[in-house]
Amino acid sequence: MPQRSVNGVTVPSFIPRYRVCLVPESRQAGPLVMIRDSTGAAAALRPFFAGLDREQFLVACLDAKHAIIGVNVVSIGSLTLSIVHPREVFKPAILLNAHALIAAHNHPSGDPSPSAEDRTLTARLRQAGELIGIALLDHLILGDERTYSFADQGWPA
Repeated sequence: MPQRSVNGVTVPSFIPRYRVCLVPESRQAGPLVMIRDSTGAAAALRPFFAGLDREQFLVACLDAKHAIIGVNVVSIGSLTLSIVHPREVFKPAILLNAHALIAAHNHPSGDPSPSAEDRTLTARLRQAGELIGIALLDHLILGDERTYSFADQGWPA
């Protein structure tokens, strides 16, 4: 690759430029789903976890009126673990110009009780959201018939 010197620093003559865009997986337009509470959020997101035999972590991006503008699967893990980093959680929210988000994952065991790792992740996501200006409204853990909402439980860390 050709190089040149700028102020004594060698740099490539050509630096690639990129355009960042979001590509929807489907183009189906339907009625807006407004999120008013954890029960409504769980009802809207539970179908994304139907029939899964391993943990999956997703994020629902919301507009300023808390309507879902997009859902992104952040991680698909194993029976008991899904690796999640704030960077991947907030990336779709930033690309969608989201005002807020709701994180959700399932526990294939059926028991939605949060693990120590779930609590640590939730605290990190709240901190990251505060830093970049995208509120984490809740983190839901979906079990067979029950749901754990960190927001409803007062955000225990």
